[in-house]
Amino acid sequence: MDKVVDSAAEAVADIPDGATLGVGGFGLCGIPSTLIAALARTEITGLRVVSNNCGVDDWGLGLLLRAGRIARMTSSYVGENKEFARRYLTGELEVELTPQGTLAERLRAGGSGIPAFFTPAGVGTQVEEGGLPWRYAADGSVAVASPPKEVREFGGRRYLLEESITADFALVRAAVADRQGNCVFHSAARNFNPLCAMAGRLTIVEAERIVEPGQLDPDAVHLPGVYVDRIVTADPTDKRIERRTVRPAAQEA
Repeated sequence: MDKVVDSAAEAVADIPDGATLGVGGFGLCGIPSTLIAALARTEITGLRVVSNNCGVDDWGLGLLLRAGRIARMTSSYVGENKEFARRYLTGELEVELTPQGTLAERLRAGGSGIPAFFTPAGVGTQVEEGGLPWRYAADGSVAVASPPKEVREFGGRRYLLEESITADFALVRAAVADRQGNCVFHSAARNFNPLCAMAGRLTIVEAERIVEPGQLDPDAVHLPGVYVDRIVTADPTDKRIERRTVRPAAQEA
């Protein structure tokens, strides 16, 4: 089945207001920037986004955030986006912070049909006890707080029950995809992309290169096409460096 569509705009056209999105990427590495930009050109609002972070102020998910399209974020790291902090602290954005490994496993479990699992991450902290501010009121008080989590003991050690995550749509970026949806990711850009793809009820992939079926070595496939519903071409040059680090000239000399 050929899953390639003509444009990113066509690929995201049926995403409704209030949809839950699982968005791949880590920092600015491997983010589906083409699909996010297409969403930013629509009037969609009230999105509930699950992603490791929320991009930066002027790129990636930061575009949707700045336009007021995101109502809730489930993330593990949010430290590079000043607009994110402003909206969260003024009560314009609900935020569920989740340990990074737990977030990854919640997505993997959702894609595997596992409703919940136990993990030691967060035991003895506010993750267990509840009370973490998910949303502030305009006066700075806590309007919505995290609930306490169920705890059980296995082998003499305490574990927290974490619910899995599924999304209405998943937005993913791959280095190469064939027309049937089999995907290969490049190095660290693999990060959360396969996990979000698995957890999405409808998964849209932007690929830097699209090849014919049979051109990918089956042993090289990171994400089987069974998880993918639509594919669009991504701009392979549309990448940014989040924190550029260079050697001082004096050291080079």
